[in-house]
Amino acid sequence: METGNGVGSVTQSRWLSGLRADYEHIFVDSWSPYVGAILMVLIIAVLMVSGLFWGIYGGLKLWGDWINWSLGLGPLLNMKSAPESPLLDRMSLMNMTLVLGAFAAALMSRQFAFNRAPKLEYIWGALGGTFMGIGATLAGGCTTGGFFTPAIHSSPAGWAMWAGLILGALVGLKLLLWTMEHITWGTKGLPPKHAPLRAWHPLIGVLIIVAVGVWATSWINSPNEKLAARAILVLAGLAMGFVLHRSRICFARAFREPFMTAEGEMTKAIILALAIAIPLASLLFQKKIIDPYLGIPATFWIGSLLGGAIFGIGMVFAGGCASGALWRVGEGHLKLWVAVLFFAWSGSVFSGILRYWQVMTPEMSLDLVEVTKVGTQVYLPEWLGGWSYAYLIALGVLLAWYLWVRYNESTEKFTIV
Repeated sequence: METGNGVGSVTQSRWLSGLRADYEHIFVDSWSPYVGAILMVLIIAVLMVSGLFWGIYGGLKLWGDWINWSLGLGPLLNMKSAPESPLLDRMSLMNMTLVLGAFAAALMSRQFAFNRAPKLEYIWGALGGTFMGIGATLAGGCTTGGFFTPAIHSSPAGWAMWAGLILGALVGLKLLLWTMEHITWGTKGLPPKHAPLRAWHPLIGVLIIVAVGVWATSWINSPNEKLAARAILVLAGLAMGFVLHRSRICFARAFREPFMTAEGEMTKAIILALAIAIPLASLLFQKKIIDPYLGIPATFWIGSLLGGAIFGIGMVFAGGCASGALWRVGEGHLKLWVAVLFFAWSGSVFSGILRYWQVMTPEMSLDLVEVTKVGTQVYLPEWLGGWSYAYLIALGVLLAWYLWVRYNESTEKFTIV
């Protein structure tokens, strides 16, 4: 017969077991990519309501500018002064907090470890990162700022880069398969090296989230208007990193997997995200809550298509796109640390080269849109005289993409492995 204390002990034990099970379900088990895609769109919507948009490449290039400036290469790359502080630049700040969000999520799920790749993979990481930097420079952004955001902002620049990314992923995968057949050096893998204090990782992860929250709160209450405006980026970056890690959202996987394994779940998650975000964003543009041109690069169509193809090759070798590389940096993948370093460095160098030749220097056209030597800033509703054709093009591309992915999942007709 149980005593009162015994019944209380059993109840407490069940309660704790329930709490533990809920924690495992939310913070340890991977989320569906469809859930991640919807949450990603919600975070982007918050940014847009605040007059902002999501981009990554500009922040990475700034990090590369600092590397080149520190090496004394600034004048050679036509930099007239030291770059802006990484803490004040909008994209750089969001990139940093994205990594922190992914780091916190990895700690809370006990998945953070120093994942050591074979030696050859570091070379592919450097090569892939370099290609990604060149491609993002030409396209005016990466898979986020060159494809996803322009597509949401109803610009054909996003769809031109989308076509380039598909081509680049196919070519990159064929090249990678060739190297796997002909290069055997440096392919021996190493086990992951667990970080110290592993039992304390969940608590450290929670403390990081609390610390970033305190940081954002202090900026919101700052008399400095620039800092106060940046507080939303701190929170958005943290949330984005957490969501991307938990749902393992990766644009590189969305473009690569149909050709590699025929698996299309990530592709369909990205299609779902665009199908929700495009009409949602159009309402914000029509209500004039945000200027659509803010997220549209002057690269349609040559820069977007060519940059997308080069970026696509790079992301296959690197093993991740820009956002995917950043959240894997937070998870401890050392190959992606190398890829991000070379992505930032090559983006800065290639931008300097193109700046010398004034390839990417924007000029204002007679239609009051920016024009560069690789393309034009195009906003479909103005270009086509209304929203009907803009919706038709975007939703038509998404439907065709979905039908192709679904067909390939069922038949594996386009799988090359």
